[in-house]
Amino acid sequence: MLVSWCSLRFAETVPTIQFEQEGQQVGCIEGANLRKAALDAGVNPYKSLNNLNNCSGVGQCGTCVMEVLEGEANLSPRSDVEEVYLADRPANFRLSCRTTVNGDVTVRTRPAEGVGRGSNSLVGAIKSLFGR
Repeated sequence: MLVSWCSLRFAETVPTIQFEQEGQQVGCIEGANLRKAALDAGVNPYKSLNNLNNCSGVGQCGTCVMEVLEGEANLSPRSDVEEVYLADRPANFRLSCRTTVNGDVTVRTRPAEGVGRGSNSLVGAIKSLFGR
């Protein structure tokens, strides 16, 4: 009896990630990496050629961008790397590889303005350092 109560209690406290475009909701442990949770759920965070040309989650390519629709406060703060790569994006755009989930969140994978406007890699770093 106690085991089922603990299981029920645990299920109530598991953060959930709602992938808006895919219509899929998954549970994860608190502190889970958003990119890894997406991949584990079969959700692709990459767009077009970035499926092949990405850094595999080490925060060096800026291609795993997700738009946070709800629950932004339930994510880790933007890292310095994100500030560089996403300098010309809205504050609710995140690099999923650099984001940890601490509560319920709804995200849009592969947002239209997520990648390819010049803020990725070296160009983004230069824009960020010299005031865009």
